[in-house]
Amino acid sequence: MDLKKLAGQAGQFLTRAVQYTEEKIGSAEKTELDRHFESLSLQADAARQWTEKLVIGAEAVLIPNPGNRVEDMIFEKIEKRRPNRLSNLEYLGLDMVQAGNDFGSGTPYGSALLKVGGAEQRLGLLEREFVSNAIQGYLQPMRKFLDTEMKTITRERRLLETKRLDLDACKSRLRKARSMDGQSSAEAELRKAQADFDRQTEITKLLLEGVRSSQAAHLRHLNELVEAQAQYYEQCHKVMTDVQKEMASVPFNPSAVGAFDNSVPVFQINDEEIDLKSPSSP
Repeated sequence: MDLKKLAGQAGQFLTRAVQYTEEKIGSAEKTELDRHFESLSLQADAARQWTEKLVIGAEAVLIPNPGNRVEDMIFEKIEKRRPNRLSNLEYLGLDMVQAGNDFGSGTPYGSALLKVGGAEQRLGLLEREFVSNAIQGYLQPMRKFLDTEMKTITRERRLLETKRLDLDACKSRLRKARSMDGQSSAEAELRKAQADFDRQTEITKLLLEGVRSSQAAHLRHLNELVEAQAQYYEQCHKVMTDVQKEMASVPFNPSAVGAFDNSVPVFQINDEEIDLKSPSSP
């Protein structure tokens, strides 16, 4: 039974290959789908291509490091969660806080580093919260659309193409049949192939028509992304406004800048002042 089934599948594959080849060289007819179906197919292709591009762009914005994106993908497949890593802003804030403690909180620079470092850490935490909300509210649903609906449509369209090749192969066999028995057998195969093709066409058309309705869900996910961004930037603005006010209270002595200002040093040699800015200075 397995050998017969395998032989039958090999025969079907060969028949489809022959039909496909003859269509390409123009020696066989091809059943065309109606214009409405073709329009739905083009819309589905556009939806898939643009969704893939938007997902890739959103991933690049939310997780700029390609290595981190790969690590996140592996963790999500194995651990069913994303790894909990500090953001670059949090690392910067930690370094500032450590430097501020080292310089001393009693010094103006050390005090300022502690204030700004704390603000950078808060910004980093807000960034991580925003990334998490954006992934859950926008990125994951869009990925799911590609991994479920679009993959199902692709699979059914491939199956439809297989049914179409079988149908056209049966039509070709009927045209080539010479005996009455051959024609009768070819007609029976053609009726079955036509029924299979029509049924698969309807299934695929229903799936394609559902692509347009998915835009309502995509709009909702896009709105969630905008809400997450608006909340993130509003919170960041508050953090920076607060740290600006705190920095205004840090004492600043311009004379302490020393060698970091733009003044030109003047040296005194043998009771004679020498200005290095003067071109006549030795």
